[in-house]
Amino acid sequence: MRTEQIALAPLAPGADLSLTVQHFGTEGARPRIHVQASLHADEIPGMIAAHHLRERLTALESEGRITGEIVLVPSANPIGLAQRVLGDHIGRFNLSDGINFNRGYPDLVPKVAERIEGKLTKDGEANVRLIREALQAECDAWEPSNPAEVLKKTLLGLAQGADVVLDMHCDAEAVVHLYTHTRSAEAFAPLSALIGAYAYLLADVSGDEPFDEACSRPWAELADRFPAHPIPFSCHSTTLEFRGERDVSHETGQADAAAIIDYLTLRGAIAGEAPQVPEPLCQPTPLAASEPVQAPAYGVLVFRTDAGARVKEGDVIAEVIDPLTGVTAETKAPCDGVMFARIAQRFVTRGMRIAKVAGTEARRTGKLLSA
Repeated sequence: MRTEQIALAPLAPGADLSLTVQHFGTEGARPRIHVQASLHADEIPGMIAAHHLRERLTALESEGRITGEIVLVPSANPIGLAQRVLGDHIGRFNLSDGINFNRGYPDLVPKVAERIEGKLTKDGEANVRLIREALQAECDAWEPSNPAEVLKKTLLGLAQGADVVLDMHCDAEAVVHLYTHTRSAEAFAPLSALIGAYAYLLADVSGDEPFDEACSRPWAELADRFPAHPIPFSCHSTTLEFRGERDVSHETGQADAAAIIDYLTLRGAIAGEAPQVPEPLCQPTPLAASEPVQAPAYGVLVFRTDAGARVKEGDVIAEVIDPLTGVTAETKAPCDGVMFARIAQRFVTRGMRIAKVAGTEARRTGKLLSA
């Protein structure tokens, strides 16, 4: 393992930050894998998975079994990691401007298209190399305006040239699920089965430019923009949601790391016998079919359905109780599907999103992700 410390923009004079990056295998080897944990710094399950993944990768490297290049960022957000307000950890949003750390990555496609115009050929591999160089050049040319954008530029620069990007997150209270580009459905089907995902959510554009789409979407959009030239989809990127915020244990971390090792073996980044892929717990469904559940009133939230349960449209999944009058408002499932996530708070305001149900019929448009 080679450890690299990348200097970031200081938060204030003397308040310097750096990003720790760990490299395994041979630099420049393919496939190149980028794995990062806890871009939302208060989502810790990814960190414990990264801890056990590092142990496994170190052992595999000593055995000479890493055939590709694997880049591990075990804690992807040092800014958010240090943010506390009255003792509460705030790692999802940058406190200086309120912007989500997993939103606002640059759309590089227009400038990249200008760079490659007239240079593409009938050689798909050559086109991939050309596009990767253009993407890196545009990322390098991005001029961040604050420390959070410096962090985003650094992470995107590390991941941009990867064949596979795994961005490890969690929800508030949830079962395992994942998000990816529609064109990556087949590529990540084994991973969905290996991690035991209850929901596998697909979208071409989910809204607000999250990290995983900044890595993968350019390949789809450039292929569509230049249909006369072969442009293979060359960066499969996914957001892995490893259960809920409190689901931090060696047992879950080891299981998640083992699933990733098995997947990387299937991808050819690790030498060894191909693992057996179990039957999936779910099939891919459109993110646009995932329906948020909103609180119908102010009050005490009492769930009647656990995360991971299958529900029918109209099923009562929770109650909201007015603590002064005792009036109870029922909260019902908006569609058939799996309730794969719910909030951790138990006092809610009217209209607050309290749960998510993965349905099968795409009915939503616009921004599909929560804030």
